[in-house]
Amino acid sequence: MRKIRINIKTKIMTTTYKNLIVYQKAFQLALDIYKISETFGKSEKYSLTDQIRRSSRSVCANLAEAYRKRQYEAHFISKVSDADMENSETQVWLDFALSFEYISIEIFERLFARSEEVGRLLNHMIHNPEKYRGTIKLRK
Repeated sequence: MRKIRINIKTKIMTTTYKNLIVYQKAFQLALDIYKISETFGKSEKYSLTDQIRRSSRSVCANLAEAYRKRQYEAHFISKVSDADMENSETQVWLDFALSFEYISIEIFERLFARSEEVGRLLNHMIHNPEKYRGTIKLRK
């Protein structure tokens, strides 16, 4: 699978949401889910396939939004919480994919474990927002 590459052209690197380990892991998981969901049944195109793709991608989108709101603690936590919610939704769709036998137990366990890791990282962000503010002072 394709890995994220962050192109550094100068010695000074601007910190962005793309540098967050949780973003990189969530992004790679979304890419892998997209690829695997291509094998789902045709009847699932506008239901399971669409839903699992949307929720897995939303984790990344919400992280990007949270990063931009990191100077406001409540907003930051809210957006990271939204990312966590989307990650949980992705897990539900993985449950359905397994139940409908679109994925094997091995693939399910691998993807679910990675989603759990993303969830733990998101929860760390929720409970420790001050560690993600960088040089910007958080406002309540």
